[in-house]
Amino acid sequence: MTDPRPSNEISSMLAERIEAGDFPSAVYVVAERGRVRLADALGDAVREPDARPATLETVYDLASLTKPLVTGLLTAMRVERGGLELDGRVSQYLEEFERGEKRSITLRHLLTHTSGLPAWRPLYLMTEGGPERVLETIAAEPLEQEPGARVVYSDLGFITLGLILQRVATASLAELARREIFEPLGLARTFFNPSKSLQTETAACESGGNAYERGVCEAEGRNVEAGWRTQTIWGEVHDGNAFFLGGAAGHAGLFSTARETLRVAGQFLPATTRLLSHDTCALFRTNMTEGLNEARSFAWQLAATRESTAGPRLPPEAFGHLGFTGTSCWTDPAREYTFILLTNRTHARPLPFVNINSVRRRFHTLAVEALERDAR
Repeated sequence: MTDPRPSNEISSMLAERIEAGDFPSAVYVVAERGRVRLADALGDAVREPDARPATLETVYDLASLTKPLVTGLLTAMRVERGGLELDGRVSQYLEEFERGEKRSITLRHLLTHTSGLPAWRPLYLMTEGGPERVLETIAAEPLEQEPGARVVYSDLGFITLGLILQRVATASLAELARREIFEPLGLARTFFNPSKSLQTETAACESGGNAYERGVCEAEGRNVEAGWRTQTIWGEVHDGNAFFLGGAAGHAGLFSTARETLRVAGQFLPATTRLLSHDTCALFRTNMTEGLNEARSFAWQLAATRESTAGPRLPPEAFGHLGFTGTSCWTDPAREYTFILLTNRTHARPLPFVNINSVRRRFHTLAVEALERDAR
């Protein structure tokens, strides 16, 4: 085993994409059995209002990586301990779901994005009475298909999971994560709602507020005149619903560095987990949506999914997740490889943002090739 080093091939590829304007910065960590083998930081974590280079210690808004790394992990811990039932009905925990077809939605449906709940709604525009009424808003939304019929990636499903965790534990999601994940793993740069003092160490997100979400809302004919952020989103969560919910929600809000993201990702592998049993870790590589349009495990997408971002060098049982801000985490459970790529693709560029899925696939391919060369 060699000490962590940059991969010339990976770093050159990412530098080319930075130069092309896909994203202003990229930080990556590639690990085998929890040990970092390849790592580098390139580009600018901030370009507006002034330039700040990215480093391996730069904190990124992980966006939807919050789903598996916090909400999925906390749910798995409670399923293992008996506090939640994987096939228990959501209405057992949230009486608001004791209505119509929502009575049949289970935790498994939420975890695999098969609940039938819509993908996204601007809850910050729809919810009257403040964030504490969000659950009522979600519960009132009509289902778009029968639970279990189809995979439709849903922020609303994971927001609901976060609300279940909070109600069962009688604690906020941020407090649960701090107490049960961040502190036991000794994480110092992983949190919800970064302190103002850490802003300059954080990668910036979208300039001029969340113009992407505003555009979606305008296209739906919604009134968007009040309450929009107009400044560069820097040091606070990019996602509008997570921001409305106080910066910590089941679907988004987590901030971390590449190295500390790796330590959380290590909890999903038997050889490196400190928080789960080996039997529970098997859930993350198990296809729970056989025969449906996408292969999903417990809170993760599987590489068996057609056109996933895993790339051709990861096996079907590899599991991973993406974040809208330009982040990703994939794991090959057989070889115990983990691949973390953090970018801030929403920063300092006009809409539309670049789809970087081809970059993610190339990153995984180059990383596997580098690890295999080292093993010879």
